[in-house]
Amino acid sequence: MNETKIVCNSLGHTYPNGVEAVRDVNVSIEQGEVISVVGQNGSGKTTLVKHFNGLLKPTEGNVMIGDLDTLENAVGLLARSVGYVFQNPNHQIFAASVKEELSFGLKNIGLEQDEIEKKVGEIAEDFLLTEYLDLNPYRLGFSLRKTVGMASIIAMEPDVIILDEPTTGQDFLGVKAIRDSIHKLSAQGKTVIVVSHDMPLVAEETNRVLVMCETELIFDDSPAKLFANDEILNKTNLLPPQISSFATKVGLGKSSKDAVLSVEDALRSIKK
Repeated sequence: MNETKIVCNSLGHTYPNGVEAVRDVNVSIEQGEVISVVGQNGSGKTTLVKHFNGLLKPTEGNVMIGDLDTLENAVGLLARSVGYVFQNPNHQIFAASVKEELSFGLKNIGLEQDEIEKKVGEIAEDFLLTEYLDLNPYRLGFSLRKTVGMASIIAMEPDVIILDEPTTGQDFLGVKAIRDSIHKLSAQGKTVIVVSHDMPLVAEETNRVLVMCETELIFDDSPAKLFANDEILNKTNLLPPQISSFATKVGLGKSSKDAVLSVEDALRSIKK
């Protein structure tokens, strides 16, 4: 696996209609990090991450993907290293069957047919899609279509995977499959970037949070630091996970200035 570092240098983006969506963002993401990008609607978070594989090009500054400047390289080349899973699967899915959708990217990267079939079987099992392989994706419900889109990108094994609101519309099993896939990708040394309003997911599955607010990056630290930072939470109207709010009310975690992120964290604090 290559070392695909992402670096934004004074990144700015203004859309053709004149709307400024991202202003002066400087951030560096190392290979293997698991990062969440959060903020209210319109804060600039999706615009920001679409620069990470060239779907959008900077109007100010630049973005480097490894040693490639996104201003000088096509999306098709950048997508070999950075896979993007859209929030709306209808913007991504086009094949006539789930099997063909999962196979398409694997064919594009030059795998032999027997290896394609093996990988499709494995990824379908991981995402509970085996029984749907012969169906047209548009015969599936929204959450399953979203799962198909995610599986098709992860199957190609890019160094970096961007998940845009992965748990929206998912049931318990779907959320579990997504969390399990994040664990697996992290164990493989992949970089995982999650754009999400799902604060328990942010708290429990990522180890660094970028907070966007009114086009600017205003916070870059751990989830524990974020959910203990009342100033940032109030400014962005972000609500911490229920266990974090409860723990704060009963006085757990205050001495370390780190919020409690899970029931397990709360139990450890109590024992201390």
